[in-house]
Amino acid sequence: MAIKLHGSWMSTATLRVGATLYEKGLDFELVPPFGQVPAFEDGDLKLFESRAITKYIAYKYKEQGTELVGANFSEMPIIGVWMEVEAHHFAGPSTKLVWELCIKPMIGIPVDETVVEEATGKLNGVLDVYEARLAKNKYLGGDEFSLADLHHLPNIRYILMTPKASLFTSHPHVSRWWSDISSRPAWTKAAALSDAAIPKQA
Repeated sequence: MAIKLHGSWMSTATLRVGATLYEKGLDFELVPPFGQVPAFEDGDLKLFESRAITKYIAYKYKEQGTELVGANFSEMPIIGVWMEVEAHHFAGPSTKLVWELCIKPMIGIPVDETVVEEATGKLNGVLDVYEARLAKNKYLGGDEFSLADLHHLPNIRYILMTPKASLFTSHPHVSRWWSDISSRPAWTKAAALSDAAIPKQA
């Protein structure tokens, strides 16, 4: 049975899963959503929550496409740590910035500048930690691209469209890392589909 991804290419969570599927070279059908986004079907299995879905894909299809969770037991726990850092420290403030600076203006809701400034301060602190890590490692999990890197792609993409892009460009090692991970064919394919889905300003 075919893999089905229920979502929208405008959604950061859908982008996260879509990029993982493309890294693995898997065929899938994108289904317009009518509920929680994203939802994922692989045969009889149904999953929700993008990070749970990406981990499932990475482990089930481990021998196919890009290795995303580490080739050996020494790599896996380090990648796991940085996946947790993304989920618990990066995702919160970056998602707030995406909502305030990208989504709200798109749907005509006023931006809460207090929320923006608080999220900016928190995210800058996280990126200081990333800068130190990436000064010594090519990727967050070590020498190879992994889910620890991929999970960041959607939110960074949107923030770079805003005045807060300087959060990333002011950290040289983070900026180098972004240039690397955002140039991967799987991501450029997913991002192009997202670009096509974003409503154009009149």
